Amino acid sequence: MRFLTLLLFPFLLFANPLQEAIDKAPSGSKIELSEGKYYGNIIINKPLIIDGLNAKAHIIGDNKGSVVSIKSSNVILKNLSISGSGDSHESIDAAILAEDVSDIEIVNNNISNSLFGINLQKVSNSKITDNFITSKPYDLGVRGDSIVLWYSHGNLIARNHLYKSRDLVAWYSGKNVFEANHGELGRYSLHFMYATDNLIKDNLFEKNSVGVFFMYSQGIKAFNNTIKNSLGTFGLGLGLKDCSNFMIEDNNIIYNARGVYLDQSPYQPDTLNTFRGNKILYNSNAVQFQGLREKSLFNENIFKGNMELILSDIPKEDTRYIEWRGNYWDAYEGFDKNGDGVGDIPYKHYVYADKLWLYNANIKFFYGSVAMDLLNFLAKMAPFSEPELMAVDDEPLMGAKF
Repeated sequence: MRFLTLLLFPFLLFANPLQEAIDKAPSGSKIELSEGKYYGNIIINKPLIIDGLNAKAHIIGDNKGSVVSIKSSNVILKNLSISGSGDSHESIDAAILAEDVSDIEIVNNNISNSLFGINLQKVSNSKITDNFITSKPYDLGVRGDSIVLWYSHGNLIARNHLYKSRDLVAWYSGKNVFEANHGELGRYSLHFMYATDNLIKDNLFEKNSVGVFFMYSQGIKAFNNTIKNSLGTFGLGLGLKDCSNFMIEDNNIIYNARGVYLDQSPYQPDTLNTFRGNKILYNSNAVQFQGLREKSLFNENIFKGNMELILSDIPKEDTRYIEWRGNYWDAYEGFDKNGDGVGDIPYKHYVYADKLWLYNANIKFFYGSVAMDLLNFLAKMAPFSEPELMAVDDEPLMGAKF
C-alpha cells in the first residue's frame, strides 16, 4: 500500500486539492490530512484510506448535495471532521454517501451541520463505528437522519453518538448489528421498516420522542438496551407494528410515556414474540396493546412504579393472545407460604371502565393527588361497572433484583 501525506492547503479558487490528491493516488493508497480546511463534495472511486489523524482536518461541503461520496468498495474514512451538506430531503443530502459498495469503514469522525449524517445505499459488510453525528439545527421533524440503511446488509453500527438528529433508520436491511450506540434528543432513536434478522444490543436511547420503533419487520433480537425518557407526543420506549418472531430480552425501559406498545404484533400466522427479563419501570403506561392476532409471551419481567400496568385499545377477548408467566408485579398482594419465591395465588390485573384518567391527558395531570387516590380507591371498593380482566400471571414472583 502506498502512503501519501497531504499537507494543509488553503482554499483556492477553482481548485480542490483533496479531490486532486484522490484522483492521482494509486488504488489502495493512504492519504493523511494535516490540520486545516479542505473542500468537500469529493468523490472517492477507488480503494483508499483517508485519515485526518486527529480529527482536525475538516472537510467542508458547499451546502449542496453530499460532502463525501464513496463509489468504491474497500474505502476507509477516519478521524475527520465533516460538515456542510445540502438541505434537500429528496436527494438525501448527507455528510457521507456510500452507494453499491462493500467492506468500507467510517470510523471516529465528527459529523455536523449536515442534513443527513451517513447514508448507506446498498452497502454490505461494512463498519460504521465511533462517530459523532448531529444534523443541521432545524426543527425536529425536518432534520435529517443520523444514519440511513437502505437495502444494506451485514453491517456493524457501533459506539456512535447520535445527537439532535432525526432517526437512525433501517429500510429493507438485514443481518446488521446495532451495538453500544448512544442516541439522544432525536425523534426515533432507532426506526426499522421491513427489516429482518437484525441484532440490537447494549445501546442507550434517551430523551427522544420515541426510543425504538419496529414496523413490518421479522426476526429481530434486542438485548440489554436502555430506553428511557421518551416523552414526546406519541412518547414510547419500544414499539412493534406488524412485527413477528421478535426476542426482546434484558432491556431497561424506564420513564417513558408508554413503555411497550404492540400493534398487531405478532403479525404473521403461527409466529411468536417473546419479552423476557426486561425491567419496565416508572412509565406512565407499562404495556399497551392494539389489534392483537398472534401470541406474545411476557416472562420474568419486572413491572415496578408504572402509573398503569396494562392498557388495551382492543376488545377484551383479544388479550387471550398474551401469556404472562413468572413476572414481578409491584401491585401483587399475595403471599408465599412455602418460600419458593412464587406467589401462592395468581396475579390478576383488572381495568375499570371508570378510570377516565387513562384516556384523558388533562385528568392524568392530577394523578397522584389526594383526589385521584380517593377516586382510585373507590373504584376498587365499589366499581361503577364490571371490571375488565386484562392479565393473569399464575406464577407471580415475590421479589426481583434491580
